[in-house]
Amino acid sequence: MKKVFAEFFGTFALVFAGTGAITINDVSGGAITHVGIALTFGLVVLAMIYAVGDVSGAHLNPAVTVGFWVSGRFPAAELLPYLGAQLSGALVASAVLRVLFSTHATLGATLPTGAPWQSFVLETILSFILMLVILNVSTGAKEKGITAGIAVGAVIALEAMFAGPISGASMNPARSFAPAFVTVKFANLWIYLTAPVLGSVLAVFSCRCMKEKDCCPLSSLRIT
Repeated sequence: MKKVFAEFFGTFALVFAGTGAITINDVSGGAITHVGIALTFGLVVLAMIYAVGDVSGAHLNPAVTVGFWVSGRFPAAELLPYLGAQLSGALVASAVLRVLFSTHATLGATLPTGAPWQSFVLETILSFILMLVILNVSTGAKEKGITAGIAVGAVIALEAMFAGPISGASMNPARSFAPAFVTVKFANLWIYLTAPVLGSVLAVFSCRCMKEKDCCPLSSLRIT
């Protein structure tokens, strides 16, 4: 239960701060700026890794949890509780933002500005890079320590900085699902539910090409 609550809290903080920054930027006439939004996402993830990394591993992202499971670092018995905690934390964060900004149309939902396939490819590659970094700086299924916090937070900020204007740079199904659910805007949501998971799984297989241990998929998969 401690791990589940840590994932709930960490994902709540991520969605509240990240999508909150987008919402506040809209209602304040651009006071935060795109760069500020990207940094907000990176910094809140960094902070949550330091805050709950030793408890739950600070996945904060269903795609990351699935990636750890496929890599054999995470037990199947904890998969659904983690996913449930992440989705619940994200939904509560979006619900709070709905109360605070009742007239805002999207509450920071991720929406492609170009063709759907373009955002799908972008989200897959972004998630691939993120998961590959996570696999190489984490211990087991835990993102913890100074190196992990800085590396993961920096990658998220970097990817949000350059890809955000096109795909939204979600890389996280929970982060995209929650504001879409609360604002009832499901158009193109499939991109942000499938592409991050696909990218994370591909990263696991690619990691095996670089490292002899700790990234081997399927052969070391724990099912209990």
